[in-house]
Amino acid sequence: MTAPNGGANQPIEMEFFMVSNETMMFKVDKDNAAETREILELVFQALNEKGYNPINQLVGYILSGDPTYITSHRAARSMIRKLERDELLEEIVKYYVKQI
Repeated sequence: MTAPNGGANQPIEMEFFMVSNETMMFKVDKDNAAETREILELVFQALNEKGYNPINQLVGYILSGDPTYITSHRAARSMIRKLERDELLEEIVKYYVKQI
């Protein structure tokens, strides 16, 4: 699977495992986790600096895939587009679950 990266394609390591008739397991390459966190932090800061609610904007982007939810300030929009939305969601869920 490839992801758009400013006109170039960057390979994304993903695996799907069939566990039973009804359940699939989803796994994203762990090497991307640190990069994903860094990009999320940069985007969060850029949205904050421009006066946006970062949570609302990130939710809008993840649900719709529309990059205009993310400011271009500090190249945040181009940075977040380097990642698949499922990678973003995975990191956010991991962080949330660790807090429980």
